[in-house]
Amino acid sequence: MTTPVPEPTLGEAAYRLLLASEVTELDEIEHGKVRCTIVTPERAVLDAVCDMVILPLFDGELGVLAGRAPFVGQLGPGELRLKTGNAVARFFVDGGFAQVRGNVVNVLTQKAIPAKDVTAEKAEAARAEADGLAATDEVTRTNRNRAVARARGMAKVAAKNPV
Repeated sequence: MTTPVPEPTLGEAAYRLLLASEVTELDEIEHGKVRCTIVTPERAVLDAVCDMVILPLFDGELGVLAGRAPFVGQLGPGELRLKTGNAVARFFVDGGFAQVRGNVVNVLTQKAIPAKDVTAEKAEAARAEADGLAATDEVTRTNRNRAVARARGMAKVAAKNPV
């Protein structure tokens, strides 16, 4: 019988992000692995070790392998992928920021949803909501553009899901 492991709190995840143990870091370096953590305002969504992380930056995708130079980038709404061997874990992230330091990729985003939960219906609902937003001044135009980008990102993720 296995003992269930409780989900880490946001504080525990942040502590682990900032103070990863030297043993863990050396082990990941030795095996060419990358640790990826995804944190939203509500909770730590993911803390996993993989071979490669593909980030949806606002101006294109960036693949991160072990040994990458430090980096901070702005995320756009889209698909974040974690590759381990032939397996791929996919998430929809709603913008935010990514930091690469050592062999750790930290993702801070407003929303992170497993890709399998993003459907064409949800993407269409997001698009309809974006189309319904007023665009009368600079602030409302910016908000509408972000909502449209979010709906497009959701649609791209949903299109990759098996039917």
